[in-house]
Amino acid sequence: MLKVDDISLHYGSARALKGVSVEANAGEVTCVLGRNGVGKTSLLRAIAGHRPISGGSISFGGRSLQGLRPYDRASLGIAYVPQGREIFPLLTVRENLETGFAPLKRAERTIPDEIFELFPVLKSMLHRRGGDLSGGQQQQLAIGRALVTRPKLLVLDEPTEGIQPSIIKDIGRAIRYLRSKGTMAIVLVEQYFDFAQELADRFIVMERGEVVESGDAKALQGDNVRQRLAF
Repeated sequence: MLKVDDISLHYGSARALKGVSVEANAGEVTCVLGRNGVGKTSLLRAIAGHRPISGGSISFGGRSLQGLRPYDRASLGIAYVPQGREIFPLLTVRENLETGFAPLKRAERTIPDEIFELFPVLKSMLHRRGGDLSGGQQQQLAIGRALVTRPKLLVLDEPTEGIQPSIIKDIGRAIRYLRSKGTMAIVLVEQYFDFAQELADRFIVMERGEVVESGDAKALQGDNVRQRLAF
């Protein structure tokens, strides 16, 4: 479904990505692993259209994404949950979810019940402001907002960062459920190795803007990848 082929990305004269390739298929979780500052977030921004690439190509469903803005990519079914969540603190939970209506046709502008089944706390807090929620609840809200867009590709940037263990489990269950539907590809950036190991169908490990290791879930059972992530 998603094919990233040999891309490069620069911030001015600084190179953030060099020759990075990754694929993500429907019904699978592809994990992007690596220490801080190795280019993981830059890769996701390139996929979502938030940063232009300076080489290589990105295609989705066989269609080139070259030149398409983030809004256009959202309309194609790409949903991006950024690091730090970036919910609207002064809007209610309902209003935050409704911001996901933007790329949808008018007839599709409803909040799926599935979101409240995955994250029941959101239903009980629909009229509370987003800024009043805990960090974990805000993360659930950010994922819920992405799911409102009915994505074919869900891109998650470190959804477990700073989150309490109980909500990490909720997020893990939600990702497993979404994968099990078989209609959505999921790309997950993660530093929490055990969480990635439990969810990944395939993975890449990045260092200094390059892919240094990749494989399927079986390769994550050894110590080599864990050692690459050790600080």
